[in-house]
Amino acid sequence: MPQSGIVKYHVKLAYEVDGLVERADIIGAIFGQTEGLLGPEMNLNELQRVSKVGRIEVNAKSTSNTTSGDALIPMSTDIDTCALIAAGIESIDKVGPFDCSFKLEAIDDVRASKKDDIVKRAKEIKQKWATKTVSEGESMLNDVHQGESKKLSTYGPSKLTCSPGVFDSKWIILVEGRADVINLLRAGYDNVLAIEGAKIDESIKKLCGEKETVVAFLDGDRAGGFILKELKSVVVLDYELQADTGVEVEELTPQRIDEILSPIADEIKNGKPAPELKSEDDKPLAELASTVFSNLNETLEAVALDDAKSEIFRVPISEIVSKLSSQSGIKYLILDGIITQRLLEGAKNAGIECVIGHRVAKVSGDSGLTLKTFGDLGVS
Repeated sequence: MPQSGIVKYHVKLAYEVDGLVERADIIGAIFGQTEGLLGPEMNLNELQRVSKVGRIEVNAKSTSNTTSGDALIPMSTDIDTCALIAAGIESIDKVGPFDCSFKLEAIDDVRASKKDDIVKRAKEIKQKWATKTVSEGESMLNDVHQGESKKLSTYGPSKLTCSPGVFDSKWIILVEGRADVINLLRAGYDNVLAIEGAKIDESIKKLCGEKETVVAFLDGDRAGGFILKELKSVVVLDYELQADTGVEVEELTPQRIDEILSPIADEIKNGKPAPELKSEDDKPLAELASTVFSNLNETLEAVALDDAKSEIFRVPISEIVSKLSSQSGIKYLILDGIITQRLLEGAKNAGIECVIGHRVAKVSGDSGLTLKTFGDLGVS
């Protein structure tokens, strides 16, 4: 094939001739008996001239009175043209005076084969160079890890992992494991203690009794919910926090950790008292939230209730803001998600009085609505 032609396909055919013929006879039959069959632009001579068909290769094997073999036609056309040429060659029924038959065996995509070779070679290159750089990468990761680990300490007879600020800080953050302590250290919080198991160690109970404020910050999964419930049974918590739904504390970015913890840190720093958990005024709301929670939790849905606490609608939380714009008569909005500024604006415009969710994001100004989390109401 001329240099300007790039082979895309290999058209492979098998043939049988009821007589003794030469390779040149087979090639002559392919060119001669397809000429004009599919139009002048589809003649093999013309396709070769414009670099659409390459040199046709023919193999022949003769017996006492028959000839058989295969033919390979390299082509740089589209697949439709390949198919037409193959069908045209299959129509050949004579080679010289002898009957014959051609049958298409395959149309191979040469580029696919090249892609396989490229992928295979890429894997070899990756393996070769990865082994040369992995030690350096591991060393860098170890340096980072050890840099944080050097700041870690232990607390109590069980040697629970903690950061050094636990001993002197007026408030502490309880997390599930060692990786959580390290991640909070990276975010700038050094007053963190790991529970390290569902069973709450006696030393944790003692330490919490000595601190002014105790914050639980657990994974956003069912296990985190179970640990929170166990923790609440033995320790008085001032704040109950969980990572985003389905996310572990060790997976949170420093920015996300700060978004969750900084409001609490600011309140403690400014001397504001921790909020009451399930006060008398919140009992009606707590009962309502408790009723809805079991069928709402982990659904990523929101439910709207009227003044009689009857359900008006239930939609995915991704659709709630647009849904509120066309609804009225809603008093309570309860959602399996985070209460955002955009949601509050939509709720206020819809005349809603109370919004309950898993957590309240940073919001600006006073919305005039009652905002509660399930944790505030003692529901989990």
